[in-house]
Amino acid sequence: MNQTQVQIGNVVPDFTLPASNGEQVSLSDFRGKKVIVYFYPKNMTPGCTNEACSFRDLYGEIQQAGAVVLGISPDPLKSHHKFIQKHDLPFLLLSDEDHKVSLMFGVWQLKKMYGREFEGIVRSTFLIDEEGKLVKEWRKVKVAGHAEEVLQAVQS
Repeated sequence: MNQTQVQIGNVVPDFTLPASNGEQVSLSDFRGKKVIVYFYPKNMTPGCTNEACSFRDLYGEIQQAGAVVLGISPDPLKSHHKFIQKHDLPFLLLSDEDHKVSLMFGVWQLKKMYGREFEGIVRSTFLIDEEGKLVKEWRKVKVAGHAEEVLQAVQS
């Protein structure tokens, strides 16, 4: 099930998803900037809220370092709008309802929770450089301290 098409050192294939600003947003729209793409399981859940708020709190520094943040989950846009409003998120959230992009990054996987097996997003973050190349990846992310680690990678 691991059809990941992204590898460090390679250009990430372009993708387009509906975004929380009402537009179709493509990765290629951000050429010339570093792009932090983070995949998270679900809006409004504690871990995902902490992660989003960490990126929010560091967003000024992330922007100063020449980067943008894109959050991607399988949630519909309506859910993204509520999440953004509730937590004042300054970056775009993209809706990957058919898991096409999650599969491309290899983050849509079989998971286990409370003895149940189900498919879902494994929390992961990817740093893409100005030319669209994947320079760093964090898979199976633990939220605490993660946004700070990503910021350091962007700044270096």
